[in-house]
Amino acid sequence: MKLKLDITPDLAAMMAAEIEAGEKAVSTATRIAGRDLKTAWRAQITGAGLGTRLARTIRSTQYPKGKPSLNAAAFVWSNAPEIINAHDTGPLIRSKAGFWLAIPTPAAGRGLRGGKITPGEWERRRGLRLRFVYRRAGPSLLVAEGRLNTKGRAVASRSKTGRGLTTVPIFLLVPQVKLRKRLDLARDAERAHDSVPGLIVANWVEGKFG
Repeated sequence: MKLKLDITPDLAAMMAAEIEAGEKAVSTATRIAGRDLKTAWRAQITGAGLGTRLARTIRSTQYPKGKPSLNAAAFVWSNAPEIINAHDTGPLIRSKAGFWLAIPTPAAGRGLRGGKITPGEWERRRGLRLRFVYRRAGPSLLVAEGRLNTKGRAVASRSKTGRGLTTVPIFLLVPQVKLRKRLDLARDAERAHDSVPGLIVANWVEGKFG
């Protein structure tokens, strides 16, 4: 007696197709979740008034690259992690030297690279010396003897008689600064993480019946 088992459709082929559908569903779900998280973080940054330039430092990628996988993962990061982290945590900032933090006033202008100018850079560029003024109430100051130009920046006086010369506060000196927390990146990360199971199911079903 001979027994013959004929399974139609082919069970092995069905399992292989199911695994392939799962790989595509997981990869698609992680790609969508990563993309949505990148968009949400960028929106948070611009909404907090931190500018589109900082927002564009948020990037995303997916692993493995170029092929679907049941172990697919998305990675979202910033190319300016220290700045992003500072606005996300609201840290207490102290001087590295343990003395004063110099905060430029509008009269100080900007640094050569568009960032905040330091007292040393200011003196080199303006050709003026800064003078320390201690105040018991409120922050102490670094001031210069000069004049304000049409842009409100402190510059050297051209007058030989001293006309228009004034004492201009250039930097406020404080021992520490508490940065205000302006972002909540964990909130959006949790939402993206929680969305993954539903996205997998939706894309698995769509792959089979779509």
